[in-house]
Amino acid sequence: MEDTWIDKFKGLSRLPADIRAELEAGSQIVTVPAGTQIFAPGQTADNLWLLLDGTVKVQQKSDTGREIFLYRVHAGESCVLTTACMLAFEDYAAEGTSETDVTAVAIPRETFDDLVARSRVFREFVFTAYSRRITDLFTLIDDIVFQRMDVRLASRLLELADDHDVVHATHAVLGTELGTAREVISRTLSEFQRRGWVEQSRGEVRLIGREGLERLVKTANG
Repeated sequence: MEDTWIDKFKGLSRLPADIRAELEAGSQIVTVPAGTQIFAPGQTADNLWLLLDGTVKVQQKSDTGREIFLYRVHAGESCVLTTACMLAFEDYAAEGTSETDVTAVAIPRETFDDLVARSRVFREFVFTAYSRRITDLFTLIDDIVFQRMDVRLASRLLELADDHDVVHATHAVLGTELGTAREVISRTLSEFQRRGWVEQSRGEVRLIGREGLERLVKTANG
């Protein structure tokens, strides 16, 4: 059997030929440029997106206007919020934005509902991805409540750094990522710079002492 986009998702590669054909026929590949709002609070969830390339950032805004980062969807993953909204017939309560150019498979509700009801393999794929992301969200809550901000920031810098060890983000963006104020990020980065771990310039942070950041995270996590 010729490989298709389905084979990029481990849980779907076990689908029998007839269900694979229905899934391919009932979905479509879409592309959106970086910075596109894919969904927003109050909108209905009409398609389950499975990412083939790129990243989507999901965040929520409070009544006071404060934004908090929830999670990223990477290639090979689906969006847990979309899954939850489609299963419960609820509207979105957060927003998702493409951080990069994104290529994804859009599975419309009709196809989604049909396959969830008829295919055990498809149903397992949906709920396995759902449960894994819920676990990630509990970890996020634990980090926000219990973990020190310097450790959280060090971990996020290591995660966001590109191949040249540069993080392209302002202090305000990093504050949103970690659910804290820009001023807290600025103070912590200043301490990192004093230790020789980072250099700062407008809109970016360069990691010049990656080992120090890694050691901080490792020590805090035991």
